[in-house]
Amino acid sequence: MAKEIVLLKLGGSLITDKDTPYTPRLDKLANLALEIKTALDSNPNLLLILGHGSGSFGHVAAKQHGTREGVKTREQWLGFTEVRFQAAELNRHVVQALMEAGLPALPFPPSASIVSDHRVVTHHNIETIRRALAANLLPVVQGDVAFDESLGGTILSTEDVFKFLVEKFSPKRVLLAGIEAGVWEDFPARTKLVKQIQLSDYEKMRAGIGGSASTDVTGGMKAKVQEMFSLIQKNQNLTVQIFSAEEHGFLTRALQGENMGTLLTA
Repeated sequence: MAKEIVLLKLGGSLITDKDTPYTPRLDKLANLALEIKTALDSNPNLLLILGHGSGSFGHVAAKQHGTREGVKTREQWLGFTEVRFQAAELNRHVVQALMEAGLPALPFPPSASIVSDHRVVTHHNIETIRRALAANLLPVVQGDVAFDESLGGTILSTEDVFKFLVEKFSPKRVLLAGIEAGVWEDFPARTKLVKQIQLSDYEKMRAGIGGSASTDVTGGMKAKVQEMFSLIQKNQNLTVQIFSAEEHGFLTRALQGENMGTLLTA
């Protein structure tokens, strides 16, 4: 059987306490790592590229320095390095949890290998990620700072990085695991979960999708759905699932192909 590449994002709100700065949810990370291990052990043909958000690590410093909007002054460049430091701190917790679960996780920080232009990736050394996958390692990317041709420096969300990786690796599935069960028809009341949205329905629904409750400099659910549909438009075979991995077992089941939240399709 051919190998299947899946891109999985662990959202910042899932792996950190988003309302308490610099606080990882270590027990949650340990559980998620075991769920990933279970899914990979049950399917030898599954290749995973894992990404994670910054949650209460990167977003705090990023907001303070306005890093996503651009970096020009000496003070802003100091802020840029502070955001990178915090993103790396969280990454260490994520990679440690994965390694303790017996997964060969290898970080690929965007700040070291990506250049963007207005936050669209223009250069990325992906040969190293290719080789990691060929060696059956688990590449880990993240929301991170990056040098930007127009803005000097900026912040790229995991989704920004995934957009580029989709073009290069042609995965069939992108999984976005967070704490929100999916896309709600009636946010913030949250009584009607939308199980599937097709591209044609999306245009009609657009008005109803809400933002994010915590500080998020990269723009909440609305932006997420919009970004993912722009990806699906270019890659008609791609499906994107937005779901909650709060409940034990949901992540494994999503990796095994079940729709645990909202499925976006062409």
